[in-house]
Amino acid sequence: MPVADLHVHTTNSDGALTLETLPAAAERAAVDTVAITDHDRLHPELSTPVSAIGELTVIHGIELRVDAGDQRLDLLGYGAERTAALESMIDRLQTDRLERGRRIIDRVEERLGTELPIEPRPGLGRPHIAEAIASASSYGYGEAFAELIGDGCPCYVPRDVPSFEEGLDVLAGACGLVSLAHPLRYDDPASALERCAALDAVERHYSYGRETDPAPVDRALERWDLVATGGSDAHDDTLGVAGLDDDDYRRFRAAL
Repeated sequence: MPVADLHVHTTNSDGALTLETLPAAAERAAVDTVAITDHDRLHPELSTPVSAIGELTVIHGIELRVDAGDQRLDLLGYGAERTAALESMIDRLQTDRLERGRRIIDRVEERLGTELPIEPRPGLGRPHIAEAIASASSYGYGEAFAELIGDGCPCYVPRDVPSFEEGLDVLAGACGLVSLAHPLRYDDPASALERCAALDAVERHYSYGRETDPAPVDRALERWDLVATGGSDAHDDTLGVAGLDDDDYRRFRAAL
């Protein structure tokens, strides 16, 4: 059973949990430590790299989308501090995200001839827009992505994504550890894992919702002497689906 879930999202980005509801969710899952890794954002209520909410240890993190040239990857920064460079990047990305959301909403409303019950705001992502489309039209959540707002669809708008090098440089200056998220989810996992040569860690313990062979990740861990991270990638209130056991968590904390 995991004792640490190091990949959790809150309502600060596209998750369901808040700092108030997090301890109860962790208790249900028998998890002692949680890392909050909201998309392209730091959590406004976390002021230190590691803090406590009651008896729950909370690691302040971030999940950052980067462009690696051949594909886009997600980097997880753990033990985040609010450096000027990270704050500047987040401000740039959130300004772009807000404007992108406005443009997607406008395109969907024009195409469907209906008003969506959603407004552009910081942290807005396509999942929020898909939920609004499902509530205001005959499209389901999945259909909204498949036919309207998914990559290459009529209402899709690209967003600003920093390069791998820029993103890593900023995260390395602000965080204790930088990890590659869910390496086996990418179109080219082998190419993604090669990027671990520049990182501290890789997400070894992750629930892909299907059978996966962790051998390529294990080889990367050994080849570059990486720290194993992992978590449930929770966007709902269910924690502990994946994560670190006691031994792996001790190694993670020592490295952090």
